[in-house]
Amino acid sequence: MRHGLSSHDNDSAQDMKGALLRLVRMLRPESVRIAGTVIFTLFGTVAMVAAPKLLGDATNVIVDGAGAGRIDSQLLASLLLIVCGLYVLHAVTNIIGGALSRIAVQNLGYRLRMEAQAKIDRLPLSYLDQHKRGDLLSRVTNDIDNIVQTLMQALSQSIVAVYTVIGILAFMFYLSWSLALWSLLVLPFGMLAIVKILHVAAPAFREQSKKTGEVSSVIDESFSGHDVVSAFGMENDVNDVFDNANNSLFSAGFRGYFLSMLAQPLTGFITNLSFVIVAVIGGIQVLNGTLTIGGIQAFLQYSRQLNNPVGTIASMSSMLQSSAASGERIFDFLDTPEMEPETGDTVALPSTISGAVTFDRLTYGYTPNKPVIQNLSLHVQGGQQVAIVGPTGAGKTTLVNLVMRFYDPDSGTISLDGRDIRTIPKATLRSRTGMVLQDTWLFDGTIEENIAFGREGSSYDDVAAAARAVGIDRMIRQLPDGYDTRIDDESGELSRGKKQLVTIARAYISQPDILILDEATSSVDTRTEMLVAHAMGELRHGRTSFIIAHRLSTIKDADVILVMVDGNVVEQGTHEALLAQRGHYYSLYQSQFSTNEEE
Repeated sequence: MRHGLSSHDNDSAQDMKGALLRLVRMLRPESVRIAGTVIFTLFGTVAMVAAPKLLGDATNVIVDGAGAGRIDSQLLASLLLIVCGLYVLHAVTNIIGGALSRIAVQNLGYRLRMEAQAKIDRLPLSYLDQHKRGDLLSRVTNDIDNIVQTLMQALSQSIVAVYTVIGILAFMFYLSWSLALWSLLVLPFGMLAIVKILHVAAPAFREQSKKTGEVSSVIDESFSGHDVVSAFGMENDVNDVFDNANNSLFSAGFRGYFLSMLAQPLTGFITNLSFVIVAVIGGIQVLNGTLTIGGIQAFLQYSRQLNNPVGTIASMSSMLQSSAASGERIFDFLDTPEMEPETGDTVALPSTISGAVTFDRLTYGYTPNKPVIQNLSLHVQGGQQVAIVGPTGAGKTTLVNLVMRFYDPDSGTISLDGRDIRTIPKATLRSRTGMVLQDTWLFDGTIEENIAFGREGSSYDDVAAAARAVGIDRMIRQLPDGYDTRIDDESGELSRGKKQLVTIARAYISQPDILILDEATSSVDTRTEMLVAHAMGELRHGRTSFIIAHRLSTIKDADVILVMVDGNVVEQGTHEALLAQRGHYYSLYQSQFSTNEEE
């Protein structure tokens, strides 16, 4: 049997407490609305708590009047009218206070989403490469939504509950301090049990948030790879993976809410037990003449009313734990180390550059002590067409990512026209660089908007000119909506090859000084490849181009071909020169073209 709590559970509770306090601090900009919530809630609570006392007084008026043979109807009517007014005041102030608290929490959710979106833009590419997209989406959507939904309920209701408990206890002690003490006899034991229950439930809420992210990742992978799953008949296997993740989420959620929901029936039992004590002891006090009938009526009503706020506090505590678990995940994301800020010693690029790129003793690895590129030195002249080939994992894509400053080298430098690119603002460097990737990425918008994405302020004529250069203009105009056709990354409106052409047009419109083609034609059919060959030749003319390709037929005309193996350039030269060397390039060429001939 396990006794007590582990250090992990204690750490979990402390982390969640810290996340909750941080959420509270983030509400500071909403201090005026929070203050309004507190004030209106206070008025409403006073009205609600005062009503039973006045109803007790009304009862005494009836009892005393009946004994004397005459009821003071004017006083009775006044008391009942005041009670009705108090209930109306309670309703109005609760509506206003609740609205203010909801606006405050919605603004908090808005700021969290804005911070999360801005954070994505500041994260290093390595972080996004190492984390599942579904989990990140779950943090930015599910976790923030959970924070907003729970805080919207918990904020105003918790304030009402605390005020109500204080007010009810004050009136109970005012009516009979001895009876109040009797009624509260069992309350401390119940509160200790509730605190213990919620403490045990805390790790389950954290696990639930984590498992929600895992389920989102599985769903994201299932949707994005649905065609592959169907092609290999792996639907049952994928469903099994989802079932396991979903069952884990269900177990964590059930465990957390089951434990936390024990608090509410426990508080109900405590207040009912307190009600019994009040009824018995209060009845004795009425018989002894130390308490009036109206007093015991009011006291019993207060005792019954105490059940609601105490139960609310217990329920809100479990909701706040869920919110804290989500807060912990979103703050873990927001606190992720960002890309190093731009140094103050930046240099401006002239309007015209040659595009010469120099790699000087360059070393880089995604993880410490595991370099992907080792001590690489290379000079690329401005305007040269540089093809990079080699086996998977050789460092080809890493090299061009370093040129784009998606990563910074561990040691060594990369220079553009003699300027260390780390001294060039990233926005400036990337505005002078065009990139076409193997995996097409198109956002939800029109074809015109997707092409114009390559250069801010592009007109329709600019977009059409880029499309004509790439050879896609006619195809676009044949679509029902032409350039206004809406597409996205998953759209079936365009074939994969045509989507590739749209991304090439997007690079073309930017008129870059440096061009990077990362497997740019590997997903394009032969006919489409022929369509873009002339346009790409025009695009590359006079520009430094880095071309990564497995299809060696596409790079025969490159000025320089670099053969990379294990992060090192082992061969370089023209196509003919490398074939004559009969080295790595010759082996790659022979294996590829002998395979093609066999096919």
